Amino acid sequence: KARALERAQRLGLPAVVIDPGRNLSPEDLSRDTFAAIESFGADVAVMAGFLRLLPIPARWIGRVLNIHPSLLPAFGGKGFYGDRVHKAVLEAGVKETGCTVHYVDNQYDHGPILLQRRIAVRTEDTVETLAARVFEEEKIALPEALRRHLARATVSGAGG
Repeated sequence: KARALERAQRLGLPAVVIDPGRNLSPEDLSRDTFAAIESFGADVAVMAGFLRLLPIPARWIGRVLNIHPSLLPAFGGKGFYGDRVHKAVLEAGVKETGCTVHYVDNQYDHGPILLQRRIAVRTEDTVETLAARVFEEEKIALPEALRRHLARATVSGAGG
């Protein structure tokens, strides 16, 4: 039922569903996920909306990106996703938020930050309005971060 599968089909992109029943251990999920990614010949992976801890094999460190709807390290970690993040931002009364694209390591919402985009939190913001404005920034941040990553990989000779 994932919308990403509909998009992939519409764009003629290969897609695979791994562990829809959430029965695999993190290690088995990692093995199957990276085997599938490698079978497509990918050099980089992007996690967007991925809500499980996915152990990153050593050979993939520095090649897996994630986007998170806050200015990490604030409002990140296990259980901080989607509207939960925006609700926490509003409850904390912070003056700014945004989104972060970072390299994934083996902790939730952790790893070197590649790019952040900031927006002001407005006094009239609700979870919904804040989420919508952060999402607009995410649509700019993720492609830009991917471009930066690919440019670095090309310069370093790592491919991409």
